[in-house]
Amino acid sequence: MIQLIYIAIIAITVVDFVIDKVLDFLNDRAKSPTMPPEADGIYDSERYAKWLAYDKANSRVGVISSSISILLSLAMLIFGGFGWLDIKLRQFTEQPVLLALLYFAVIGIASSIISLPFSVYNTFVIEEKFGFNKTTVKTFVIDIVKGAALSIVIGAPLGGLIVWLFYELGDAFWIVSWIIMSVFSVFMTMFAATWIMPLFNKFTPLKEGELRTAIEVYCEKVGFKLNRLFVMDGSKRSAKSNAFFSGLGPKKTIALYDTLIEQQTTEEIVAVLAHEIGHYKKQHTRQSLVLGVLQTGAMLFLLGIFLRMPEFSLALGAEQMSFHVGVIAFGIIFSPISTFIGIGMNILSRKNEFEADAFAKETYAGAPLASALKKLTAENLGNLKPHPAYVFVHYSHPPVLERLKHLSDR
Repeated sequence: MIQLIYIAIIAITVVDFVIDKVLDFLNDRAKSPTMPPEADGIYDSERYAKWLAYDKANSRVGVISSSISILLSLAMLIFGGFGWLDIKLRQFTEQPVLLALLYFAVIGIASSIISLPFSVYNTFVIEEKFGFNKTTVKTFVIDIVKGAALSIVIGAPLGGLIVWLFYELGDAFWIVSWIIMSVFSVFMTMFAATWIMPLFNKFTPLKEGELRTAIEVYCEKVGFKLNRLFVMDGSKRSAKSNAFFSGLGPKKTIALYDTLIEQQTTEEIVAVLAHEIGHYKKQHTRQSLVLGVLQTGAMLFLLGIFLRMPEFSLALGAEQMSFHVGVIAFGIIFSPISTFIGIGMNILSRKNEFEADAFAKETYAGAPLASALKKLTAENLGNLKPHPAYVFVHYSHPPVLERLKHLSDR
């Protein structure tokens, strides 16, 4: 049984990597070396050539990063690295909660160290070369420190509680953990834009003027109570632009990147905002939250069963049943299921994007939204024609050409 689990873990790891590389290959082959007719009105020849170079640079780094990752993962699996780490850390503590937190801390720190050079290269070489990077070294370092602090302040207590529940509650572990995780998810959905995001970006209320007036007129028309409309200093890190909607009930927040305001006209910005309000009006935020909660419940139910079976810990080289080593094994074995769930969620998300586009067109206008999408694609160097298989697996938003087609057809 242990040997069979071990072989399954190795096989899943390799197959996942191969499938991912096949999709990358197909997506790369789908690129046209010359500007296709569909790009007219979005890219000019110079901008299209810049996108090709940008995509090639990112793809090259992605191949190197993923290759190193798979080699290290296989090395840890083949040579029993995950079990070895568990054995070594038990020399410091046998207390199960502290041991699990220490184990995941070591894994997390090692993973961060390995990924750091690629993050630095992406930010300060690729993004800099193509005119996107606005991040200073100071901001980059502070972001890392803040992220680590949040992991310690929020992640460690929550993770420690889940580990404690596993050892204390037996079969009831998954139900109580599900309730706690669900409450946490709702809390983060409601308050992340109020308490967490401001730690990394400055949110300033949109000033009175032509843009705010146009937005207020639209919101009144569609019956949307506008009480938290902010401009986020996205230019602090990147020249890319975006907008997002967050929260539930009275804690709804709409944030416009300052770069979006600089790059788009008033009509285009209102159209983008109408799209975001469309998500709220169509209940997409609540829908995603409910599905996420159900997915978490199913995962915790299976996790509770798997972790009671010592074979999963022993398959990774541990000498005894271990929560943290079992979680690593479960994460790998569960990954195909997670992939299928992710594909389903992406299909739903793409459907929701079309619905939000339609809402914006019906309640405001389609032309400015189409214009805004074209500008966003050109400014952010987006891929116009990704391979359908790659879109099916990875894209949470439809390709821009499909969105433009839907807008023109309605």
